[in-house]
Amino acid sequence: MTERDPKSLITIARASGEDVDAEPLDLGARVRELRKAHDWTLEYAANQAGLARSTLSKIENGQMSPTYEALKKLAVGLQISVPQLFIQPQRDQVNGRLTVTKTGQGSAHATATYEHELLADSLTRKQMLPYRARVRARAMEEFEGWVRHDGEEFLYVLTGVVRLYTEFYEPIEMRRGDSAYYDAAMGHNVVSLSDEDATILWVTSLQ
Repeated sequence: MTERDPKSLITIARASGEDVDAEPLDLGARVRELRKAHDWTLEYAANQAGLARSTLSKIENGQMSPTYEALKKLAVGLQISVPQLFIQPQRDQVNGRLTVTKTGQGSAHATATYEHELLADSLTRKQMLPYRARVRARAMEEFEGWVRHDGEEFLYVLTGVVRLYTEFYEPIEMRRGDSAYYDAAMGHNVVSLSDEDATILWVTSLQ
């Protein structure tokens, strides 16, 4: 097993993705697409949003630019957030992706403080990075400063007892079944408190 910085796991996962230029968004077409995804008529959707049918029709056909208040009503009516109105749907999205990682068959990456087993390694362009980790470290002094990276992170204790150190909070002792969700750009490290190395499940967002 090679010696790697824990942060390099994030880099490895992102490297498997592809940069895609964003297409210009047609708001009217986006609103129409969202309405039809609900299988709603123009009149029903307008009622849900509290807008006149003619107003919604003009928005969908690009004949008028909605005010922010109208956008908020649209979002509420379509049961989404305002920013989601402007997110271009992925035309090449693949549905039904599946991969199974049998116990002990993940991709191994060892460091002085952790032994990582990267899960779902065969999937490219993932939005999450799941991995199991054996926590070798017993003290903060074993780390070369804080670990920081983009995204958010979920930690779940599988076995043993750990202490979660974060940059802005007091250390937290965690036992089997305990979990934490935090901003991964905030400095963080984990050490084992139990006699045997604790094991944890980490899931990191890649977006």
